[in-house]
Amino acid sequence: MALFYRSLFFIIGLFIMTFGVGLTIKAELGVGAWDALNVALTELIGFTIGTWIIIDGAVLIFVNALLLKRRPEILSLLTIILIGGLVDFWMLLVLEFWEINGLMIQIVTLGLGLFIIGLGAAIYLQAKFPSSPIDSFMMAIRERFRVNLMVAKTIGELVALFPALLLQGPIGIGTIIITFTIGPFVQLCFPYFEKLMKRLIEGNLQEEF
Repeated sequence: MALFYRSLFFIIGLFIMTFGVGLTIKAELGVGAWDALNVALTELIGFTIGTWIIIDGAVLIFVNALLLKRRPEILSLLTIILIGGLVDFWMLLVLEFWEINGLMIQIVTLGLGLFIIGLGAAIYLQAKFPSSPIDSFMMAIRERFRVNLMVAKTIGELVALFPALLLQGPIGIGTIIITFTIGPFVQLCFPYFEKLMKRLIEGNLQEEF
């Protein structure tokens, strides 16, 4: 049953997180650094945003290996393929014709998207399956430089911000907000779902015995 709970957290978490990504893009107030980079690449070269998420992830797999001085975690490629596919699902099928009118609605959409990304990331990371290369990058920074999740996530966002700026991605006030608040949102939600996962697994083990 432990594997069942881990799989459930993994799928639900990714589903939630990618919906949040879609909301921040639709808000059009500036998106997260990695998403700004992917949107810029889509507009400059082509392919979907989800496809660029996968390409970026493949590159980060080797960057993470260098940071931690370990073998590349190739299985995390499966995770990033799932994330890329889900982002395209939300953007191309669910949110494609959803128009957001008015600054207040844009702000609410951005804020909701931010919280949903943090919530989804906190859930899916509990599965301890190969995480997305972007989140593995956050964890690698955390381990290598001995900082907390909030600082590690912020550093990871800043790394993507510079090429996104060079490529004239959708950078705005929302980008700054996302860069400095995603980490705290993950940090806020993470302990709750960590305890929930522990209770579910321990409760199941007690029933077995």
